[in-house]
Amino acid sequence: MPRPTKPRKIAFMPENRYFIPIGKPKCHLEEIQLKLEEVEAMRLKDIEKLSQEECAEKMHVSRQTFQLIIDEARRKVAQALTEGKAINIQGGNYTLNICKYVCKDCGYEFNEAYEKEIHLCPKCKSEEVVCINEGRFCIRGCRKPWCNKVKVDE
Repeated sequence: MPRPTKPRKIAFMPENRYFIPIGKPKCHLEEIQLKLEEVEAMRLKDIEKLSQEECAEKMHVSRQTFQLIIDEARRKVAQALTEGKAINIQGGNYTLNICKYVCKDCGYEFNEAYEKEIHLCPKCKSEEVVCINEGRFCIRGCRKPWCNKVKVDE
């Protein structure tokens, strides 16, 4: 049984999510779905000009996983451009925030998507986990019941 896919961290949400070739009737238009993490991979590598290692670190994935994501993204874009297909940017397995958690029972520390509703310790399966992320996100915006950060009034 394969291991579940971890959410990929993205820092950019495109404003325009649908691109179509000019002059092609909608009834004859085929589309390709480009996942949000694929757009993020291309943005980091091709626009920000980061190394593969830096991109993988920013997205919280391995270098090999990053390479697979960007290869698939570039294949889809090339196919849409050469075959006159529409590009629909949506979906994927992504998160906008990844928090660091610690288990109160066994002390194990791990990273997980903020949006996930139920947090279990991957080591002992305890539900006694709290957010310990030192980042700006948790300090200013975290309202999850398991977050132990004191809310800062602005």
